[in-house]
Amino acid sequence: MKHDTLGEAGLSYAPCRYGNSRLFFRGPRKVLDGSYVAFVGGTETYGKFIADPFPTLVEAELGRPCVNFGCMNASVDAFINEPAVMAACHDAAMTVVQVMGAHNISNRFYTVHPRRNDRFLRASTVLGAVFPEIDFSDFCFTRHMLSRLHSISPDRFSIVREELQTAWLARMRTFLRAIGPRAMLLWFADHLPSDAPWEDRPDPFRAEPLFVTRRMIDSLRPLVRGVVMAQPSPRALARRGVGLVHGPLDAGAAAEMLGVAAHQEAAAALTGALRAALV
Repeated sequence: MKHDTLGEAGLSYAPCRYGNSRLFFRGPRKVLDGSYVAFVGGTETYGKFIADPFPTLVEAELGRPCVNFGCMNASVDAFINEPAVMAACHDAAMTVVQVMGAHNISNRFYTVHPRRNDRFLRASTVLGAVFPEIDFSDFCFTRHMLSRLHSISPDRFSIVREELQTAWLARMRTFLRAIGPRAMLLWFADHLPSDAPWEDRPDPFRAEPLFVTRRMIDSLRPLVRGVVMAQPSPRALARRGVGLVHGPLDAGAAAEMLGVAAHQEAAAALTGALRAALV
């Protein structure tokens, strides 16, 4: 995959695998012994277009290995089905779990690709009954499909959204219980979690992590050591595009990233939390 190898501007992600995992992760590959910190998450953890994403910065500050299990467009589904990743997280001194969206997980209504979780595979008969006017073969990506459902009927779409939130909570609880109590959640977004009505946001389908509320985060607190809220400062958001490494064809995708300054702030917040937890 292009994003796993070299960008047009020459940024190497040094793709590597761990154990028998079918997923490629950002390298260089680390030796999984001793006291390492594991990082699990999606595109931001992976560090697309970022030469030194926050796991790399935390490693430099802590002085201990940090293993980047970030995966492009991933949900928790990508990791919970990978025994090698689950074992590495269980054995880590601490695992930092980025809060990922609820739209890219398999649920009662539709199935996603087991590794490329943003890929929509098929709708269930239940979803077909809720939206009988839709030809689901028209969709390749979950976000496109969901935005179309919402445009047709916000009322019926609320049934789907609630199912995704329920499935997300169940999957996160399963994941966190499996890797053990040495875990932290990381909220890394340009806004803080909220319980305000999802539809009231200016552009709700661009509000990452999609469909995840403050109440959902709070319900997971008993399973983790803490929750780090890494909301970039206005200064960091104003510098979103500064320092990103990409070619001209990736300019649009790069504009969606939080940016180098945001990663630096997230690393600072995580370093302090990890130092306190790892004593």
